[in-house]
Parts: sequence; C-alpha cells; structure tokens
Amino acid sequence: MALCPVVGMAQDAYPSRSVRMVIDTSPGGVTDLFGRLMAEALAQKLGQTVFVDNKPGASGNLAIDFLVRAAPDGYTLMIASGGGLVVKPFLEHGLTFDVMNDLAPVFNVAETAHILVVPPAVPAKDIAEFIAYAKAQPKPLHYGSAGFGSPPHLSMELFARAAGLKMVHVPYKGVGGAMPDLLAGRVQAMSMALGSARAYLKNGQLRPLATGAKRRIAGLPDLPTSAEAGLPRWEMSAWFGIFAPRGTPPAIVRLLNAKMQEVLDEPKLRERFFDAGAEPIGGSVESFAERYRADHRMWGDFIRETGIKQE
Repeated sequence: MALCPVVGMAQDAYPSRSVRMVIDTSPGGVTDLFGRLMAEALAQKLGQTVFVDNKPGASGNLAIDFLVRAAPDGYTLMIASGGGLVVKPFLEHGLTFDVMNDLAPVFNVAETAHILVVPPAVPAKDIAEFIAYAKAQPKPLHYGSAGFGSPPHLSMELFARAAGLKMVHVPYKGVGGAMPDLLAGRVQAMSMALGSARAYLKNGQLRPLATGAKRRIAGLPDLPTSAEAGLPRWEMSAWFGIFAPRGTPPAIVRLLNAKMQEVLDEPKLRERFFDAGAEPIGGSVESFAERYRADHRMWGDFIRETGIKQE
C-alpha cells in the first residue's frame, strides 16, 4: 500500500539557516559599520551565519523595497538610519512601500549625536560667532547634506530656523560626497554624526562648534551642547535601528530583540560603539516602535510647518 506524504510537519526551529542583514548604504559609512558589528556578534548568539548585503541607492529605497518584498520569516533584516525612514512619507512621492506599516521594528541599536562643523575658511569658533558671521554675509551661506530629507539636511534646517538664518541647502549622495566641498570651504557648514567627522576634527580640517545632543558627548567632552551655547531649540541625533518585514511572527521578532540585547550588553561591543562616537541604546520591541512613531509625528509636523518640499 502506498504511503501518503505527511502534511503539516513541524517546521524547523528558527533559525535553521543563515540570516541576511541588508544595509541601505554603501560600505564604509556609519550605518554599514553598525550593521557589520551587529551581524558578526548576532551570528554567535543565533548559531547561524548573519551575512551583510549592502543595497545602496535611491536614498535607501532599494534596500527598503527589497526588505518589504522578502518573506516575513526572520531571515531578512535591515539596518537603517531612522531619520531618513520616518520622513519619507512627507517628502517622497511614488513610494512602493509604506514605511510605517510595511516595516516591523525589531531593535534600536545606537544613537549618534549630531555636531555642527565648519571648515577653517569660516572664522567662527562657536555658535554665536557663526550666527553673527552668517548674518554679516551679503549672500546666504551654503550647507551640505547627505541628500534631500537626510538627517544632516533636516538638522541644518532645524538649526537655521532656531538661529533665524537663511541658508542654501546643497545635497550630496551621502556624507562622503559632501566632504570635498566642505573641506574646501565651498559649503560653509554641515551637521553630521561624530563618527563621520572624527578623523577631520582630529587633523584640524574641520572645527566643531556645538553638539545637538541633550548633554555633552564623551568623544568631545569640551564641546558645549547647543543649549549651553545659547541655542536650546537645536537638538539633533540620529538613531540606527533594525527592521524586519511586516508579518514576521512576533515570537521571532522578540527572539531577535533578546539576542540583539545580549549582543549590545557585551562590554567589548559597547566599547566599539563608543569608539565610533555612538551611544548603544537597546530596549524592548515596544519602546523602539514607540520611538519610531514619535519621530514620524515630530518630523512630519516640522516639515509641514517649514514647507520643506522635494527639490
């Protein structure tokens, strides 16, 4: 008598194969660094390979589109900078995904405070001098960014508004693309994460004026916060989070969150983040999801109030 195939056999326990960590930028940037640190350490906790897959392009949209089309089974994850994600619905048209509904927040990895930097061609030594210098110029100063709608862009818009300045936005394809013009003084200011600016600060090619953090940062303890410098309305930091496709089973999301927390609790890895100018965050799935929603609301209100539109 022929045997019928068994239907409904139990699936292999997760994870039973390698996991893909999609990164929405090219190799070499801060997001890439954090993604690789997490992937390497997470592999040890899961007992499976976690391989990195860089998918830069279209302001991160290629990576997001890949993620939302992936099977919601926990084997495809993505790390991205939150500032770029939450503003997409307000600034970009024709998106093939809904960032607030098609992505499942898994883990808030780290946060990097932004600092306002200028090249030596700008004589200002602090925020007050920079504002005075900018107002004394016959034409508005230019500032660089990592692209339209990127955290450096929104940070400088927030700064200009708080300082009462009119400045001209010059978008580039990433922070690295802006550096030659910034160092040469063709753009006169930029807001960026400490990790991206550290090497240029060390060799004197850039000068920090203040940090947008709520408190002084360990990497630059002598640098005042914007509030200490007299501009309390400018606060800016960039967080980096890991997401899964919508529909990923909650049990898998929680397992990943727990394993990632174990990774982030390891002193050696925390030191790697501190060395990169970042503060490890961590926490529950729920706390990360709430921050994601809160930032979406906050930046949505800011964009509507300022009238920022796609250039």
